Amino acid sequence: MSEATAEVQRALEAILFLADEPLSVTVLAQAAETGRREVEALLRELAKGYEQRGSGISLVEVAGGWRLVTHPEAAPYVEQFILASRHARLTKASLETLAIVAYKQPVTRHQVSSIRGVDSEGVLRALMERGLLEEVGRDEGPGRPVLYGTSSVFLERLGLSSLSDLPSIVPLLDDAGSRASG
Repeated sequence: MSEATAEVQRALEAILFLADEPLSVTVLAQAAETGRREVEALLRELAKGYEQRGSGISLVEVAGGWRLVTHPEAAPYVEQFILASRHARLTKASLETLAIVAYKQPVTRHQVSSIRGVDSEGVLRALMERGLLEEVGRDEGPGRPVLYGTSSVFLERLGLSSLSDLPSIVPLLDDAGSRASG
């Protein structure tokens, strides 16, 4: 393989690595500043190379274009990794916010921020991305802010069949009051 061909192949691989959708041979040829036939041959060579060396990624032709994907035989490991990262420990701010929403729901971002004493937009967004919170409606007040509530994933992760299974907050409040006055 010539140095120029190796450079084009490297460029194609880098572009495919960054792409979040299948790319047509035409798009790839324009990006690599080379002909379609050469691009097609290099893509097939790349795909064959990944397969021959037992790579964890594959280059596949799908939906009218080419795309880098995880190798199907790596699926159990990829799935385990994704699930483990989604179940990563929650930060103190996340736990605090989750508790506020669980006991006060439905609640607005402003209400959560007022209780916590700091802006909670980022924490609420992160908890929604993890599937622990969801939008449950809109408040009737000015601007009709989003109302947040816990999700079925929240119940599942805590092993609860319903919100009524949450422990009572009263004993915790009594304990906090006696420590503050003592």
